[in-house]
Amino acid sequence: MSQMRDAAQNSKAWPFEEARKLVARYKGKAPEKGYVLFETGYGPSGLPHIGTFGEVARTTMIRRAFAEISDIPTRLICFSDDLDGMRKVPDNVPDPVALREHLQKPLTSVPDPFGTHASFGDHNNAMLRRFLDTFGFEYEFISATEFYKSGQFDDVLLRAAERYDDVMAVMLKSLREERQQTYSIFLPIHPETGRVLYVPMKHVDGKNGTITFDDEDGREWTLSVTGGNVKLQWKPDFGARWAALDVDFEMYGKDHSTNTAIYDRICEILGGKKPEHYVYELFLDENGEKISKSKGNGLTIDEWLTYASTESLSYYMFLKPRTAKRLSWDVIPKAVDEYHQQLRAYPNQTPDQQAANPVWHIHGGKPPASGMVVSFSLLLNLASVARAQDKAALWGFIRQYAPEAAPETHPDLDQAAGFAVRYFHDFVAPTLSFRAPSASERAALEDLATALREVAATGQVPAAYADTLDKLDDEAFMTIVRDTGKAHGFESLRDWFKVLYEVLLGSSQGPRWGSFIALYGAAETVALIDKGLAGELGG
Repeated sequence: MSQMRDAAQNSKAWPFEEARKLVARYKGKAPEKGYVLFETGYGPSGLPHIGTFGEVARTTMIRRAFAEISDIPTRLICFSDDLDGMRKVPDNVPDPVALREHLQKPLTSVPDPFGTHASFGDHNNAMLRRFLDTFGFEYEFISATEFYKSGQFDDVLLRAAERYDDVMAVMLKSLREERQQTYSIFLPIHPETGRVLYVPMKHVDGKNGTITFDDEDGREWTLSVTGGNVKLQWKPDFGARWAALDVDFEMYGKDHSTNTAIYDRICEILGGKKPEHYVYELFLDENGEKISKSKGNGLTIDEWLTYASTESLSYYMFLKPRTAKRLSWDVIPKAVDEYHQQLRAYPNQTPDQQAANPVWHIHGGKPPASGMVVSFSLLLNLASVARAQDKAALWGFIRQYAPEAAPETHPDLDQAAGFAVRYFHDFVAPTLSFRAPSASERAALEDLATALREVAATGQVPAAYADTLDKLDDEAFMTIVRDTGKAHGFESLRDWFKVLYEVLLGSSQGPRWGSFIALYGAAETVALIDKGLAGELGG
């Protein structure tokens, strides 16, 4: 057994904990079907959002962890419930009024408002697949429409008709009395209007696999439960799908957690073995509200990728899945920097530490080296003071700070520089608010400028520090900044740093000053201080 496999067997990282449950499910042996099946479900009622991506990303992390501790083959299915009726028109589509006449039709029967696909369901499925493909996920896609119409679901649907009373008994316990009177696990698709009907059953013939019902106009119909004539209500559909596909693992959000027992029992009634589950907390927007596909609130995958790498988003998904997290613009810089911190730490870690490191799970045990010799947050500050319009402006400073770095040899840094300029102009610049220093603050800033002016002129450590500093590096500049603040009576250096942020950067927080000056340059920092003292930075 390799050191990593040994470490994985005992790791407390959540993907390994879940993977060990799956190994125990079959006592370490392959199931009869020959593989362990992971599934993620998707309701294509609106455009895919980051929560959808997170479900696939996290499931993939568990799948990779399973592959590290077991030799049993695996498959991952992404199942789209696109036969579901369109209950309301999403807010974030072109010409929503035109879709109103198609309410309650299956999503794959609703025209595509974007005009690019055969149906709205097909469009949203394509969006999902494009997003997933961007991240290189290995998965198989199943459309509910095809699943119902092709006959793949027939055996379970016929069993649902045979055991209708048993499945209904499970469902009725969870419903209010008024809803119980009209509820049926089967939703007929009207042969004429094509709408998904929510009507009570007059008769379910388990022997022949048919249902009889009256439509909204009082006309009686009898339909076979196979061939795409009906679909199951979403809760029974969960359990029936597990039984039909023999699913071994599925995760879902906390809003589904109260239904777990229902899904499991229906799966068992229909002849399946309930899968292992993992319930994660929901994602929230900047206002603390649940992210909704139909509202379009919170970040989309495309929006995140406009300002940061795919790996940074995967890193954010790894963190504490059972804790609710905000998905708003301000989480991006921290996620980028923490991801690269973990990459830098990985090579020198023990196997136990590597097994717990998020980058192991993001990259399937083969994380790349980080080329980020400058942090993303520092690039943002550099973009601010340099008034950079493109990443080329940042590279002038980067090359002085790290002569060995170049766009060709450090593609992740080059990409991040472009992201930083874009992020700064879209989100940071509109919030900047510079202030003038007080008299005592001005005196401290003037002394800092004097010390840095000596550095710029000589290229050496200031004479006052000749006995304590060996070379001009990040720490040397940090020492100069700290000592200046102490000399001017700042009891809390945090207050001194805040002065620098507010006067020079127009913000209440910012970079580590030693690193910033080393990157930006002593002469450039002197010029920045002079402008701040002259009140010329706010324009």
